Amino acid sequence: MATPLLTGLAIAAAAYAGRYGIRAWQAFKARPPTARVRRFYEGGFQSTMTRREAALILGLRESVAADKVREAHRRVMVANHPDAGGSHYLASKVNEAKDLMLGKTGGSQSAF
Repeated sequence: MATPLLTGLAIAAAAYAGRYGIRAWQAFKARPPTARVRRFYEGGFQSTMTRREAALILGLRESVAADKVREAHRRVMVANHPDAGGSHYLASKVNEAKDLMLGKTGGSQSAF
């Protein structure tokens, strides 16, 4: 009498485990894809800023409209402004990147 009861419990446990596994797999497949690239550039600054480096600092492409450069500069400066606890060095590099992208300077004019 105990054998059919144990067999029934084992079958029920296997069914619940299978149901859980199927639901977990469906939830895994339905999740949104995640980016597989790093968001931030890990290299240091070059001695003379290039247009590519300026675009990386501002998070833009190398050929972009001036209003997009100003918007990106404002966004990055809000996060890195010295009055809000940011670094003077980073703020000067962000300003230099904006000037280079807008064509106001030809090279490294940073005080640092």
